[in-house]
Amino acid sequence: MSPLDIGTASLAARERVDAARALLARPLLTAGQPEELALVRLHAPALRSTFKSLLGYSLTVESSFARLTKGPVSVDGPARPARRPDNTTFTSATYTHLALLCAALLAPGTGEQTLISALIDQVRSDAASIGVQIGDTLPERRALVTAVGHLIGWGVLSETDGTAAGWGERRDEALLTIHRAVLPHMLARPLSGMTHPDELVAADLLAEQPRRSLRRKLVENPFVRREDLTDAERDVLSRERSELTRVLGENFGLTLEVRAEGVLAYDSSGSLTDIAFPGSGTVKQAALLLLAELIEARQPAAGTTASLDDGRTVPGTAASWDEVDTALANLSAQHRKAWGTTIVDQPDRLRDEVVTVLTDLCLATVTAAALVIHPAAARYRPQPHAAPPTRAARRLADQLELEMP
Repeated sequence: MSPLDIGTASLAARERVDAARALLARPLLTAGQPEELALVRLHAPALRSTFKSLLGYSLTVESSFARLTKGPVSVDGPARPARRPDNTTFTSATYTHLALLCAALLAPGTGEQTLISALIDQVRSDAASIGVQIGDTLPERRALVTAVGHLIGWGVLSETDGTAAGWGERRDEALLTIHRAVLPHMLARPLSGMTHPDELVAADLLAEQPRRSLRRKLVENPFVRREDLTDAERDVLSRERSELTRVLGENFGLTLEVRAEGVLAYDSSGSLTDIAFPGSGTVKQAALLLLAELIEARQPAAGTTASLDDGRTVPGTAASWDEVDTALANLSAQHRKAWGTTIVDQPDRLRDEVVTVLTDLCLATVTAAALVIHPAAARYRPQPHAAPPTRAARRLADQLELEMP
């Protein structure tokens, strides 16, 4: 193989990794991501094979979009709910709006473009037919706009004239363009033949193969606790660690790190990380400081365990909810000026959001009586840094060195 051929092959390999990472970060690529979509289309056959064989995922590539369809996530993985622009999670009502919007867009006779008012009228009519009332108050219009905005973000809709927000606030008309080819691929499985919604999230038997299920967990979860691995997955990790390291690195650009408390495949660039931690923002800062406070207060010894509500005993130390609340109250008092009164004056909200961050990162588990802090959380504990020596101290040290026989 000539140097030119080697260089070409190396470039193609890097492009495939970049394309695979783009799909993992954003499973639906549309015209809004032209560079990533072009890479996926260029390497579509290889990517289909990679995702199918390694993770059991299917990849659909068309001229205007690429959709990576994942199987149901493992129950021990973090929840990744849809979120509003202010980062709050969708309510059940907003999910209902989202489903009704998709149904209205797929209805026979719907053209390539629609006025937002006509689309919302159709949604309200469909909702009424199943006993769901959607009113016309400002909060209800904003909730509808949130769902419309989500479809715009996904590339299912685009604002051709006017904005959805303008309709929500002032009833200003907006013309939306519908990218219909994407709509049938929104769900992970086709609805035809299904008798109950639970079938949408039924276990994928192919993913139960230990090698494949372990790869899925490592690719999707920020951290996989050792106790959450099956016996078969632990066996694969032990026997095939080198091969697993190679596969994750060559195909997804991930680095495998195995510790006594668990395993993770981390992304050194951070581009695949959907929950940066430590990170900016009051909630993440509070979560980091809370870990430090609880670990310092409890001083857990190696081998400390805690009981979960399902009867399992897992590694970790259990901090009662009173301890958690007290620690957060003290932290809020110390950092009130930096954190602001909006969240400091809502201690229940602060606790809920902090706990959500820690559980999403698999660093803590919620029980009825306590928050169980996993041993892996110790890696985020702040380490003391000695102050640099003063000039006088350096001179004294130099003098003592010279005086030593």
